[in-house]
Formats: sequence, structure tokens, C-alpha cells
Amino acid sequence: MSEGRRDVDYFHGYSVVGLVAVVGVLFVAAALAGGRLLRPVVPTQEKMLTYECGVDPVGEGWAQTQIRYYVYSYLYVIFAVDAVFLFPWATVFAAAGFGGTTLAEMFVFLGFLAVGLLYAWKKDVLQWT
Repeated sequence: MSEGRRDVDYFHGYSVVGLVAVVGVLFVAAALAGGRLLRPVVPTQEKMLTYECGVDPVGEGWAQTQIRYYVYSYLYVIFAVDAVFLFPWATVFAAAGFGGTTLAEMFVFLGFLAVGLLYAWKKDVLQWT
């Protein structure tokens, strides 16, 4: 195959990706423009109010939030990552020649998670009061 033919094949792949990207951008732009043209625009005083969780905004905007909610969310993220790591591990563990190594890696990983969970338990983070 000549040098010129390889260049044409090489850039053909990029041109397809570029064309798909342009079509995607045009589709999104057309959808946004169509929505702007078709939607009713009737501003009222009620529509201009700030809306948050179905509660009318009354008073000042400062509110105290307990840090406990953030700790629960961090614990959730930790165990979600654990679940995401366990599924690929299970597939590799079943493959020939990877059993012992991946088993040791998983015990190290679960050990780190257990230390974090024990720390949270020791600090009484898991107690809902």
C-alpha cells in the first residue's frame, strides 16, 4: 500500500468522528432553539420567586447543616467504590493463573475498608441521634 493511501485511510477515521461530532452539536443546537421557539413565555410574580424543595423562601438564606450527613455520604461513596471494585475482581479471580494474587489484593483492599469502617464505628459516626 502506498504512503498516500495510508494517509487517506488514517484521516478518514478522524473525518467520520468529526462529522458525528458536528451532527451532534447541530442536533443539540436545533433542539435548544426549537424549545426556545415553542415554549410559552408568560412571566408572573410567582414564577420569579426562588424555588427550593417546595418551601417558599422566608427569612435569611443561612441554614446550619449537621456534618453527620456528609460523613454518611462519604461512607456511602467508600462502599460504592468497594462494590465497583468487587465485580471486575470476581471475573479476574475466575481466570486461570490469577487466583492467589487477586485474592491477596482483595484482602488488602478489604482490610483498608475494614480499618475505615472500624474508625467510623469507634468515633460513633454510625449512630443516628
